[in-house]
Amino acid sequence: MSSAQDPFYIVKEEIQESIDKLQSSFHQWERISCDMGDQVHLTKDLLAACESIEWKVDELDKAISVAGRDPSWYGIDEAELEKRRRWTSTARNQVGNVKKAVVAGREVNISGTASVSGMRRELMRMPNSQQADKSNQYTQDNDDFIQSESDRQLLLIKQQDEELDELSITIGRFGGVGLTIHEELLAQEKIIDDLGMEMDSTSNRLDFVQKKVATVMKKASAKGQLMMILFLVVLFIILFVLVFLT
Repeated sequence: MSSAQDPFYIVKEEIQESIDKLQSSFHQWERISCDMGDQVHLTKDLLAACESIEWKVDELDKAISVAGRDPSWYGIDEAELEKRRRWTSTARNQVGNVKKAVVAGREVNISGTASVSGMRRELMRMPNSQQADKSNQYTQDNDDFIQSESDRQLLLIKQQDEELDELSITIGRFGGVGLTIHEELLAQEKIIDDLGMEMDSTSNRLDFVQKKVATVMKKASAKGQLMMILFLVVLFIILFVLVFLT
């Protein structure tokens, strides 16, 4: 399954966009003075966004756990599962750090704004440059995965085409053999029909001869009958040879 069709990458992209928006709003929140009403409103929005993203990451983690029970069924391996677990862990840490910083900032007074700002930066644990590098690494991993899946799909399609070609050749051969057998059966049937006609013709001739012999024997004397029997025996032998041995 390609990353464009994999539900994990679809949800991952949505969550990553939400995290990017969350961090952008967080940086805006840092620049707002503590005595401004906008910061209170933005704080509520940030906390709500953190809750929503954390819920999505938890649901994605559950899906990864389900896939981990039988990775081959979902067309992935252990390395891919581990990469997905690392991403959800990193996303959860990013959201958790923003949430901690916002909650801590809401609890301090105006005089502690500077120190809280430093603490927020420390809680983030990940400088902007490192975040960009991490994002680039995710993008590279996604591109590599998409390319590998594309190559695998192309290889499968090529193998299927080759198998279909071989199957077509085999079916053609079977068709030729079947046609040859059909023609041979027709030829054998014709031979059997011809032999049957010859047998019928020979049987009719023997019946005619037997009738003639019976008529002659009634009219001939004993000596003539004996000669007639000998003649008929010789004639029968000749006919037998002609019919069955030629």
